[in-house]
Amino acid sequence: MDELTRLAEELGARLQACAAQVTTAESCTGGGIAEAITRVAGSSAWFEAGYVTYSNVQKTRQLQVPEVLFEQVGAVSREVVEAMVAGARRHSGARFAVAVSGVAGPGGGSAEKPVGTVWLAWADGDRPFAQRCLFDGDRQAVRRQTAERALAGLIRLTAGENPVEG
Repeated sequence: MDELTRLAEELGARLQACAAQVTTAESCTGGGIAEAITRVAGSSAWFEAGYVTYSNVQKTRQLQVPEVLFEQVGAVSREVVEAMVAGARRHSGARFAVAVSGVAGPGGGSAEKPVGTVWLAWADGDRPFAQRCLFDGDRQAVRRQTAERALAGLIRLTAGENPVEG
């Protein structure tokens, strides 16, 4: 069993134990987190919805991310993922949520946000937590590491822990 499936199964068991649902808001992973979650049989009991908002237009349209944030701080930022996670949770009604936005590569990086830069945000109700990560490897490796980190953070969050620590 691969690591993503193992993490998704653990998350599912924790969500079932607390009778809660989760939602995802994804950009750079293109739905990979939701795909990992739905590999698990019975995930319909705890997976509410997945939003793949690759463009800034869709981040605004589907998740109500304020357009001004893209001009001020860019799509790969704490402010944008915090707005994404809040929008996903609000629209889905799920208790737990995760959002990701990053530069998976091979192009698109800058000195300020090199390839591998990813912002993640998690929420339990209205409490957001955000973290900037710099992952190594090619596009596929960055996306896989992002999905793994997203799921590991959700597991910590369902345990009442800070998802950024650990």
